[in-house]
Amino acid sequence: MKGLKELIYEQKEIRQIIRAINDRKESQLVTGLSGSSRALFASVLEGATQKQTLLITHNLYHAQKLYDDLLTLLDGDRLFLYPADELISSELSVSSPELRGQRVEALDFLLSEKPGILVVPVAGLRKILPPVSLWKKYNLQIAQGEEIEPEQLKLSLVTMGYTMSDMVNTPGEFSIRGGIIDVYPITEEFPIRIELFDTEIDSLRYFDVETQRSHQQIEEFRILPATEILLEQAYFPDIVTRLEKGLADTLKNMKNEEDKQGLMENIETDLELLRSGIKPDMFFKYIGLAYPDPASLLDYAAQNMLIILDEYSRIQETDERLEKEEAEWQTETLSRLETIREVKLGHHFRELMEAVQVPKVYLTLFQKAQGVMRVAQTTNLVYKQMQQFHGQMSVLKTEIESWNKNNYAVVLLAPSVERATKMQQTLADYDMESVILAREDDVPKYGVVQFVIGSFQNGFELPLAKVAIISETELFNKKTKKVKKRQKLSNAERIQSYSELKVGDYVVHVNHGIARYVGMETLEISGVHKDYLLLVYQGEDKLFIPVEQLDLVQKYVGAEGKAPKLNKLGGSEWKRVKTKVKASVQDIADDLIKLYAEREAEKGFAFSPDSDMQREFEDSFPYQPTEDQVRSIREIKHDMERIRPMDRLLVGDVGYGKTEVALRAAFKAVMDGKQVAFLVPTTILAQQHFETMKERFQGFPINIGLLSRFRTRKQQNETISGLASGTVDIVVGTHRLLSKDVKYRDLGFLIVDEEQRLV
Repeated sequence: MKGLKELIYEQKEIRQIIRAINDRKESQLVTGLSGSSRALFASVLEGATQKQTLLITHNLYHAQKLYDDLLTLLDGDRLFLYPADELISSELSVSSPELRGQRVEALDFLLSEKPGILVVPVAGLRKILPPVSLWKKYNLQIAQGEEIEPEQLKLSLVTMGYTMSDMVNTPGEFSIRGGIIDVYPITEEFPIRIELFDTEIDSLRYFDVETQRSHQQIEEFRILPATEILLEQAYFPDIVTRLEKGLADTLKNMKNEEDKQGLMENIETDLELLRSGIKPDMFFKYIGLAYPDPASLLDYAAQNMLIILDEYSRIQETDERLEKEEAEWQTETLSRLETIREVKLGHHFRELMEAVQVPKVYLTLFQKAQGVMRVAQTTNLVYKQMQQFHGQMSVLKTEIESWNKNNYAVVLLAPSVERATKMQQTLADYDMESVILAREDDVPKYGVVQFVIGSFQNGFELPLAKVAIISETELFNKKTKKVKKRQKLSNAERIQSYSELKVGDYVVHVNHGIARYVGMETLEISGVHKDYLLLVYQGEDKLFIPVEQLDLVQKYVGAEGKAPKLNKLGGSEWKRVKTKVKASVQDIADDLIKLYAEREAEKGFAFSPDSDMQREFEDSFPYQPTEDQVRSIREIKHDMERIRPMDRLLVGDVGYGKTEVALRAAFKAVMDGKQVAFLVPTTILAQQHFETMKERFQGFPINIGLLSRFRTRKQQNETISGLASGTVDIVVGTHRLLSKDVKYRDLGFLIVDEEQRLV
């Protein structure tokens, strides 16, 4: 597939663009390209200029699409994705370790100054990052034979965002047991075991998290940070000073004394943590106070980089929307007395672009709506969308004959040699000769039909290069599923042993009540050595629990940050609590039995099995669904197809794909003529989901409405009218959806996001 770039590079127009880049002309406008042809074009520029290239898109969805296409064109060590979502709610929560790992790898690539492409949505450029010098300081290189201080390594790992645990199970954890240090780098597939002889590194090995056994010796390795927010202890006093000043300024502008007191109490809680050198859970809202001179992605990139902007007008629109949403979020958060005024949450995209003096290439389909953009050179590259053949070989044969007559290089894409061989036989059955280019660097020939191993989102024709590229999408209406570059996490990490407990944790013994776990002890009884959990109760009474009775002990779950009252060992209080709870549980059980009996008797709407359009919608998802996503949507669809009303709770962290599961269920409901209501707690979240739905349902016959403060009275009335008449299929909104004036023609599916924030 890489040989395909040679045909494009040879064209006069392309060479002219490359020459302008090498001459450091600051900006060029390239029109005409669309879809996968832009990925091909970007890879040609990167290969010809040997520059580190930032390919900027307006959102993560399009960034992922371009990244998937580029996987076919570039080696893995020359292609990276910075998966920053434009949803503020995502940024304020802990994202999945895999996404953090991708972002950390991207920063490491930029600092290497090596050629390659980083695909990044504009939200990623807006992110505030630590100074480059700080990031480089915590890029740890560990080699066999070196001397290290375990305590210093521990402090470094904590600063880098790693969590200390008794046993390493997931990326981002480390443990220290005597002379053995286990670390699970967030960018590695396997954790690493460091064995020390005093302070000298005696051996380095990868090990398996399930068996905890080493399986491969190595000479050296690197540990990259597990978070993008690095804070040394020396930073905390300055953060406290800035936050105290910001609090004082905010209080000056407040009139209500009760609100002032509430804000002071909330911020003081965070200040206490910061004074102790601890980062609060919601530290993102103070990110603008973290560094005196915050960096951006552009500060990490090579000085001679190339910037390619995919649809600049849409990038600008997204940037403006993000600025507005950040302001709205700050206003709402301040009204809840949870933050101070005027804290910078992100960089301004326009300011970043103005400050960086490097070659920029602007890609757009049409030369219009580009505002006051000044460019040194404009090039129009003629692009034709590939027609759909739908498996009709006779139509394909006619087109191929026309291309051959005009001496085109006809390229058919196949995901594997085996698939190419089968497709080649199909063509032969219709008297169409073809060859298979099995090697990546084979250059397609003119006047020949050839199979190339790879995949694009869509095919296209480039008349200037006399190249026609046909993907399986056009040929058979079949989309090749993209496999993620890496997926380290298993289905879930579950507690499997006492190693999950940490000294000081509160636990509950089924027979003796609440205690504090203080560690493991080995006791000799009747000549037999056994391991015991040591629990401490009220009055410092101690209880030793054999490890084989671990099933009798559970971690205490209660109000966060509040220590529970310990029970007295042998006392009657725990028995009274259990008796009271049993009675309450019995009452709840009676209510649930009644509720589910009534629900079982109710007749709902049985949705139809999946349609072809449902499958087409799900195939258009640019990511490879996780096992949890596949299982969840399968179970939800099964319930939807039953006559009994469905009621399900979908649980998962930010970044684990709950929204996609909900949208697939919503699509299924709409396909059966039912309306869908999507209830969310805030206007910002409503707007964000609305934008996501418009993007995801693009190209499908679904009308989406929004009811929130972001909409004018006229727009709200139109949406309400559409719900009543049935012209609006899906509506997303806040409590406004529950207003008396909102009537639905045929509501069949309700989605509630973050229900706990609505009550």
